[in-house]
Amino acid sequence: MPLVILLHGSTGTGAEILRDSHLADTADRHGFVVIAPDGGIAAAHGFVWNIPGVPTVTGALPPKGARDDVAYLTGLANRLVATGCVDGTRIYVTGLSGGGRMASWLGCVAARRFAAIAPVVGLRAGRPLASDRTQADPATCRPEVPMPLLAFAGDADSTNPISGGGASYWQYAQSVALQRWAMLNGCSQPYARNLSATIYEQGYARCPDGAAVAARVTRGGQHSWSVVDNEAMWTFLSRHRR
Repeated sequence: MPLVILLHGSTGTGAEILRDSHLADTADRHGFVVIAPDGGIAAAHGFVWNIPGVPTVTGALPPKGARDDVAYLTGLANRLVATGCVDGTRIYVTGLSGGGRMASWLGCVAARRFAAIAPVVGLRAGRPLASDRTQADPATCRPEVPMPLLAFAGDADSTNPISGGGASYWQYAQSVALQRWAMLNGCSQPYARNLSATIYEQGYARCPDGAAVAARVTRGGQHSWSVVDNEAMWTFLSRHRR
């Protein structure tokens, strides 16, 4: 069966995001496995993810000796493939906020393991540039193969504004991340379209191997899973194999 790894937001837990996302219901309808692990660094009532060189929501860098979450999550996927229950060519990652940043990071550094990603209110394309945090550092996101992605966001998100800002250690806009991923994937056609009265999509098409890059934005949407259409997410993810 296909596998979707669902990553909680900063200071959250896997159990919480599994409950709030209702992605298990989507998995039951469409026949995929969903797992929701906890991050490797304890924080507040839950956990945060270890993205090397970038402070967590606490404002501190990941502590020395913190669990390597890239190794943990790729290893977890490999162990599930080894059971014979998970199709190794159809493994996907999504996540909320800090989990969206972690999903983005996996797209940058472990692209051969994951067939597509769907970050939620947390799309990134590598660490911010040290000299200008409004830009992505191209040296920190160089996937070995193109990474298809569909992000979800809200235009009223004040925690991670799509226009940039928010936490002092991130700052760059969603459009910056989209442009970087489009360049990495070799996409040549930018587009924007309304999907409904409340949702619009910005992205890049004409990408080799169908590795499209897009973000769906909910007008008035906040910093929560409410901006996600689970059916649309699965339709996108399920088109891709590694």
